[in-house]
Amino acid sequence: MPTNVLNIAKEVAALERMTAKQLRDRFAEVFGETTNANNRIWLLKRIAWRLQAQAEGGLSERALARAAELARDADLRVMPPTSKSQVPPVAGTRMGHATSASDKRLPPAGSIITRKYKGSVLQVKVLADGFEYAGEVYRTLSAVAKAVTGTHCNGYLFFRLNSQECAA
Repeated sequence: MPTNVLNIAKEVAALERMTAKQLRDRFAEVFGETTNANNRIWLLKRIAWRLQAQAEGGLSERALARAAELARDADLRVMPPTSKSQVPPVAGTRMGHATSASDKRLPPAGSIITRKYKGSVLQVKVLADGFEYAGEVYRTLSAVAKAVTGTHCNGYLFFRLNSQECAA
């Protein structure tokens, strides 16, 4: 083995015995800047990579140019997403996504969706702006399915309004 590979292996072995504080100090020595990271494995990998790059050479100029080119072309978000205003829910209402009135899978408002589930018959009334089940109003069929099963399930699949069935 070449000498520099042996030296790097010894240094990595020494790094593995260090505490997070000692690794942060070593990081500052190797990179020339401090870090607040406390993840030992992350620190160890970063320091080991830097030591190897210093001993054997880093990325080629071609690779660095390509990375810079990809970074320029990346579709980066320059503005944080806007937060939606938080409207408190009406008592007895479970919030979720609103259903589309033009969804062809839904029967018209006032209809009852029926399904047998675990020995009982479930009945859900389709409302103009949601669904009523067991005296509560839900915004989506998925919210009703979750209330019934206790786990998330696509409401259209659970109530068999699609050609496929949900395995709930």
